[in-house]
Amino acid sequence: MLETTIKTKMPVDDILSGDNVQLLSSLPEKSVDLIFADPPYNLQLQNELWRPNMTKVDAVDDEWDQFGDFGAYDRYTEEWLSGCRRVLKDTGTIWVIGSYHNIFRVGKIMMDLGYWILNDVIWVKTNPMPNFRGVRFTNAHETLIWAKKSKDQKKYTFNYQTMRNLNDEKQMRSDWELSLCTGTERIQVNGEKAHTTQKPEALLYRVILSSSNPGDVVLDPFFGTGTTGAVAKLLHRHWIGIERETECISVAQERINAIVPPLFDEALFATPSKRDAPRIPFGSLLEAGLLKPGDTLYLDKTKGVAQIMADSMLRAGDVVGSIHRVGAQLLGLPALNGWEHWYYRDSATDQLLPIDHLRAIIRAG
Repeated sequence: MLETTIKTKMPVDDILSGDNVQLLSSLPEKSVDLIFADPPYNLQLQNELWRPNMTKVDAVDDEWDQFGDFGAYDRYTEEWLSGCRRVLKDTGTIWVIGSYHNIFRVGKIMMDLGYWILNDVIWVKTNPMPNFRGVRFTNAHETLIWAKKSKDQKKYTFNYQTMRNLNDEKQMRSDWELSLCTGTERIQVNGEKAHTTQKPEALLYRVILSSSNPGDVVLDPFFGTGTTGAVAKLLHRHWIGIERETECISVAQERINAIVPPLFDEALFATPSKRDAPRIPFGSLLEAGLLKPGDTLYLDKTKGVAQIMADSMLRAGDVVGSIHRVGAQLLGLPALNGWEHWYYRDSATDQLLPIDHLRAIIRAG
């Protein structure tokens, strides 16, 4: 775990026992980089659930998921979301997960409080629980809301390239196919589930990796059995858990204590972003001799051609301008990143390669 001066200011890498609304008010304002919240779903179960073979379904019927009515649930939701917004840094983001029972109410309250939604991510469960009564569709997904603190917030962490790499170098979509927490990952005490809604580590791996950096503070106000803390520790983030159930606290602490993260190496835990790379003008490719005036570039390989001018502008018929302007005009788009759309013919292989390869050579040199 990265060591920072934050340890002297906040109870990081620790579980706080008690009411989360009260404990949130005790944390310093604007002190947390990322929040993951898995609040009560207020399932409103009316009857016991039984399988066709007459075995009882282990449903969520815990006391912490019971509310008198929707008004009580909404008031509680507003309280803890307000506390989270107070402790969230002006560069931070929050993830909230829920089902159809509660996520729409939560989303409405988040927007009323000033949060600005960036994405809704659908967790598609590859092994959902069947609908035994056969009276409605199988509930095969849950929804995550990812939001920044306000509409005017300019900066927040999104490790785009990291998520792209995690997805076989393809842009990661907002539908995540992941299995439920089962098998050896499902923590049990005396043969019973330690927590009825334990989330899979794979889900938290994506959340934490996408929206935080090594050394950041990740807060979970509904800590449960500590999945957020376990994954945060593995990825060299600091964490704070808030939990009121003493049995869950014991399980979570034992679980996290058993994790021995690998030695920190920034090259292993932080993916460089193209936005952070040094800016390279297209003209640098000509100055380095990697391209020459008169060479032909190919737009998306087959959608147009242009010749390179000595001043690094492109000419395509009567259209003259930068790699961005000419590409956008030929495709009829308002704007375009030319580095991602223009190709050159490699003399050694006679293949069309993106000019971004040549920019990488300049940066490496």
